[in-house]
Amino acid sequence: MSASDEERNSRPEPDGPAPSALPAPHIPDLAAAKRLQAILSSPSYRKADEDIHFLTSAEARGPRLELEYLKAELLLRRHGVTDTVVVFGSTRIVEPALAESRLAQSQARATANPNDAALARQLAAAKRARDNSRYYQIAREFGALVGAARESGDRPRLAIVTGGGPGIMEAANRGAFEAGAETVGLNITLPHEQLPNSYVTPSLCLRFRYFALRKMHFMLRARALVAFPGGFGTFDELFETLTLVQTGKVKPIPIILVGESYWRRAFDIDFLVDEGVIAPQDRDIFRYAETAPDIWEEIRRWGERKEDLLFE
Repeated sequence: MSASDEERNSRPEPDGPAPSALPAPHIPDLAAAKRLQAILSSPSYRKADEDIHFLTSAEARGPRLELEYLKAELLLRRHGVTDTVVVFGSTRIVEPALAESRLAQSQARATANPNDAALARQLAAAKRARDNSRYYQIAREFGALVGAARESGDRPRLAIVTGGGPGIMEAANRGAFEAGAETVGLNITLPHEQLPNSYVTPSLCLRFRYFALRKMHFMLRARALVAFPGGFGTFDELFETLTLVQTGKVKPIPIILVGESYWRRAFDIDFLVDEGVIAPQDRDIFRYAETAPDIWEEIRRWGERKEDLLFE
C-alpha cells in the first residue's frame, strides 16, 4: 500500500450528508423539508445564466446586448465570413411569376366588377407590383454574381448578407444559393413575426432582438452596400450607412442604388444640396445602377479607383 493510500485510509469519515444532499435528521422535520424545497425551487436560487426570467428582464438589457453581439461575431468568424456585400430592399417585391399570377387574379376580379373602386385600386397596385418584380430578378442575378465570385477562389471571399426575410432579401440570398455559395441572413424579431427565407445557409441565419446590434453586424464586414427600391426599413439602413460614410465613422465603401428613377423620386439629392443641408461632394457617396452586371461593375470600378485588391 502506498503512502497516499495509507493517508486516505487514515482520514476520518465525514460527518453528515454531502453538501448537495437533502438533510436527513434523526427526528423527521417535515416543515424543514418543505422550507428547504421552497428555497431550492425559488427563482432567486437559480444560477443567473439559467434564469430566463432574469435574462429577459429590462434590467438585464446590457448583458443581452453583449451576448447578441458575441454570438453573431463568433459564428461569422467561425464560418470565415470576413468580407460581405450587404443587400437591402423591399419585402413586398416578389418574383415575376408570382407577380404575374397575382395580376391575373386581380384583373379577373376587376373585370367581373367594373364599378368597384377598391378592386380598381388593387388592380393598379398589382400592375405596379408586376413592373417592380424586375428588381427581384436583378437582385437574384446579382446574388449569383457575388456567389460565383465567392466560390471561384477569389480572396478574400465575398458573401451576400441580407436581412434574411422575403422580397429582395430572398432574391439576393437565392442567387447566391443557386451559385453554390454560403449566404447570410440577419433576421429580426418583430411583433408580426418575419420568417427567414429558405435560401439562407441554415448555419448562417441569425435572429436579433435589437436593431442596433443587427445594424452593427451589417456594417462590420461590409465591403459594399446595394440598396434596391424599398420602404422605411430600406431607407433606415441606407441613410444610416450614408451618414456613417459622410461623417467618417466608417471607411468609404461603394454604395449602389438600384433603379435611378425610383431613387430620384424617393429623395431629391440635388434639392438637399441646393438647400445647403448637405455638401455638393456628398452626391458622390453613392452611385446608381440598373442591372446586375452594372452593380457588379460599379463595385469593381470603385475598388479600382481606391486600389482595393478585393475588387481586382
